[in-house]
Amino acid sequence: MDTTLPEESAARLGGWFETGIPFHKHLGMRLELAEEGRVVLRIPWSDELVGDPRRPAIHGGVISTIVDAAGGAACFAMLGGPEDSVSTVDLRVDYLRPGTPGDLLCEARIVRMGNRVGVTRSHVYRDRLPGPGDADEPIATGQAVYNVVRRGDRV
Repeated sequence: MDTTLPEESAARLGGWFETGIPFHKHLGMRLELAEEGRVVLRIPWSDELVGDPRRPAIHGGVISTIVDAAGGAACFAMLGGPEDSVSTVDLRVDYLRPGTPGDLLCEARIVRMGNRVGVTRSHVYRDRLPGPGDADEPIATGQAVYNVVRRGDRV
């Protein structure tokens, strides 16, 4: 089964998450991959992301932002049109190891998508997603619940 989003839907999703949300634009957030129920977002490394200059380590708020954004994008990827909406109800982030300097990548997947609620799980990595045979060592994991309002038809 092909889960790739139609080009128009992926472009609309990328445009919204990259430039339609001012904070995402400020962070330079980019949509790397969009499928039905799965997205990968990237925040390119910059010195301004540091929260603890003694290590240096990426600020936990930046990590929680990409977890929330990726989960929301995964929900949006399951919806129909620009008039549909998603809002965060609950967000949990577990910080597993320091986020040392490097791009942040977050892969989010739908756990359950209902008519009114979406649930996602996310993994945050530095520089790249693990490939086949690589150790799966995320710097953080997250789970989120989103309120879903469906107003349009599937594109």
